[in-house]
Amino acid sequence: MALLLFLAATVRISVPYALGAVGASVSERGGVINIGLEGMMLNGALGYTLGAYWTGDPWLGVLAALLSGVLTAALHALVTVAFRADQITSGLGINLFALGATKFVLIQVFHSSSNSSRVPGIDLIPGLRRIPGVGEVLATPLVLIALGLVLAAQWMLFRSVFGLRLRSIGERPEAAATLGLSVARYRAAGVLVSGLFAGLAGAWLASEQHSFTDGMTGGRGYIAIAAMIVGKWSPTLAAAACLLFGAAEALQIGLQGGRLPNELLQMLPYLVTMLALAGGIGRAVPPRAIGVPYDPEHP
Repeated sequence: MALLLFLAATVRISVPYALGAVGASVSERGGVINIGLEGMMLNGALGYTLGAYWTGDPWLGVLAALLSGVLTAALHALVTVAFRADQITSGLGINLFALGATKFVLIQVFHSSSNSSRVPGIDLIPGLRRIPGVGEVLATPLVLIALGLVLAAQWMLFRSVFGLRLRSIGERPEAAATLGLSVARYRAAGVLVSGLFAGLAGAWLASEQHSFTDGMTGGRGYIAIAAMIVGKWSPTLAAAACLLFGAAEALQIGLQGGRLPNELLQMLPYLVTMLALAGGIGRAVPPRAIGVPYDPEHP
């Protein structure tokens, strides 16, 4: 039973990582680096909190989180695709902007610089809740939604017309443009999809905690990017890599209160991230045109 509970906790913790990693896979397959994932997740968490707080409906909170993630991604797409600015600089700017903006909103709405008022979370599915050990995990709707989205993203990238065109733009945008494809539109669409996933990841964090806490993403966006690289820009492999990081965090939580210092335990997920990047299975080869702005006048 202890192992079953550990596995259930691993799956639960891995959800925001997996959503972020899948979103980053879509964006970067089109050629746009998405370091701004952390900021998109943070804005999504605040969006959920505000939506659920003002309406009392957690699903409207999820809708607000999705909108927040997409709007943040739209800013990244505007800067990197339309104005062809450096993608890493833009992403880091979005992360810093989100940290400041969310704290500002937190103070204005909840009169606190650290946390919001309590908001409703998403109800569990009654039938699945009764399954011993893992019922609370399987009965969480966002877990099932996340699983479905991972599979849908895999199909979209490698089986749909949109995905095939997006990947061709991430490899050779000049060749795609000669076939009449709009590089800017496809790249912007990939970034917006990543914002949608990041917003949902933020909604998960806020709904689980029933509140928003300043900086509550805690580096999850960066770890999601690492998982995407370990997963070789494949949604299903990236989500599988997230289980490794989720297991490290679950282990860290389970070991708290023992003989090991808490500061050492808090390092565990990040240590696992670095080890996974250094010793990933096989060589991770990114899309050929990733991070390279496309100028139609000088292809």
